[in-house]
Amino acid sequence: MSQRSILITGCSSGIGYAVAHDLRDAGWRVFASCRKQADCDRLIAEGFESPQIDYADPASISSGLSSVLEATGGTLDALFNNGAYALPGAVEDLPTDGLRAIFEANFFGWHDLTRQVIAVMRAQGHGRIINCSSVLGLVPMRWRGAYVATKFALEGLSDVMRLELRGSGIHVVLIEPGPITSKIRENAIPHFEKWISWETSALSRLYTALRHRLYENRGKDRFELPPTAVTIKLMKALDAPSPKPRYYVTVPTYIMGALRRILSSRQLDWLISKG
Repeated sequence: MSQRSILITGCSSGIGYAVAHDLRDAGWRVFASCRKQADCDRLIAEGFESPQIDYADPASISSGLSSVLEATGGTLDALFNNGAYALPGAVEDLPTDGLRAIFEANFFGWHDLTRQVIAVMRAQGHGRIINCSSVLGLVPMRWRGAYVATKFALEGLSDVMRLELRGSGIHVVLIEPGPITSKIRENAIPHFEKWISWETSALSRLYTALRHRLYENRGKDRFELPPTAVTIKLMKALDAPSPKPRYYVTVPTYIMGALRRILSSRQLDWLISKG
């Protein structure tokens, strides 16, 4: 059997970085893309093929994928859409331009790359499109409106693609992590500082806890798992003859996935509001 190929986005750190190493160790040909060329250069020094792909830059999406296809002779077995960021803050304090910006990176760019990959996979008759969602694609959380909106949108788009690609040989799968060790909190700080004027907010008094969480390193969250926990579920999604639509990662995701099915919206709101 020839070596299988996968394009992974968001590989500078966290889930993408760990998954890239784990899959390479498992025998995959890994194209580990990053948003910044400096991070690509670092991964190239580690022995990876690392195209530069910035979801907010359509030209980089096309050129990055083109370089992958040139290297493989025009084929690609799997795509793992992973790169994303968070923009914490109350919805009423979130400028629409800030919401547009996070949708470009967390949703529209994913759609652009995925459409181009689907054409490749249709031509070869098979493929796996695996989207990294979140427990926040299943249930909401206060102060996370921008991120929740992108993940809820991703859930819906992935579900529709799964139906539309049924019988094509292309499988669409969602990975649903809860708390995973990564730099998402640290990486959210510049976006928070750019877009959220918390000092003038009607909720300014309530931002104290959010700012503490952003700026203070409090160690691991409860139930937090290392990124390799995502790799375990990703490999199942890649290897299963008929993969499941969703793979949960971490205890909170299993709990919330179950509760949203058995509780009313009001009951779930009450529970989430309790923290």
